[in-house]
Amino acid sequence: MNLIVGSTGFLGSEITRQLITNRKPVKALVRTTSDPSKVDALKGEGVECVVADLKDRTSLDAACKDVKTVITTASATFSRQDGDSIETVDLEGQLNLVEAALDAGVEHFIYVSFRCRENQALEYPLKEAKRSVEDRLIESGLNYTILQPSYFMEVWLSPAVGFDFVNKSAQIYGTGQNKISWISLNDVAQYAVSSVDNPDVHNKTLELGGPNALSPLDVVAIFEEISGQAFAVNHVPVEALHGQKQAATESLEETFAALMLQYAEGDVVDIEAAKQLIPIELSSVSNYAEQVLAPA
Repeated sequence: MNLIVGSTGFLGSEITRQLITNRKPVKALVRTTSDPSKVDALKGEGVECVVADLKDRTSLDAACKDVKTVITTASATFSRQDGDSIETVDLEGQLNLVEAALDAGVEHFIYVSFRCRENQALEYPLKEAKRSVEDRLIESGLNYTILQPSYFMEVWLSPAVGFDFVNKSAQIYGTGQNKISWISLNDVAQYAVSSVDNPDVHNKTLELGGPNALSPLDVVAIFEEISGQAFAVNHVPVEALHGQKQAATESLEETFAALMLQYAEGDVVDIEAAKQLIPIELSSVSNYAEQVLAPA
């Protein structure tokens, strides 16, 4: 049995869908506050739903019972409910899940983390939480696979963070000249699903990026070419982002400012190691642009 933690979220729902497509048994961790329509949809696909919460260790013990593989994508960064924070979910909650998996005899723990360059000196709550969970997994004795994707196209090239392709405008953090290995959420899901029942990726950390490293300005040019329309570009200076980080009053606000600063610095990923272990055809920024710009 494969337990998905974050099954109603952005990435977790796609992992769940792909597992079902591949006829892999799925147990989904849901909360009492989860969207009922999403829970009903999971049940309609034959998914076993178990009510638990990362903040409640006892509930995790029950959720991990008879589970062979845990896949966790849960984070407080994009989906928050009362009591959720980077500290309670991304740090303490994920550590609770590791301990529950250990006690239940889980054979494989797949953890979706995120990329941060080795020479990146910036410190912030999400980075500290993710690295703490990675460190605990590595020394736990569990078979683990850590996935470290770069910037998701579906998030960072969307209106939610100022890349408003609908209205042909783009907010760019920094100069927009440093390259990023933008990756599709669907490809990250495929890496996670392909890691299930795959001993070749046991005790491995896979750095994930898309097929091409492109600067944000390169991305704007692609969208302009495909849409046939010019984009209005607005730059947010690095100094302003540093100011946002320093003025932040809570961990999520500080984290988003830091992620924008890392975006400004660029993030080029060497994907050869991941491709050798899991050879999949990666989606490009052009593929994504054609998809979102297609007539409804």
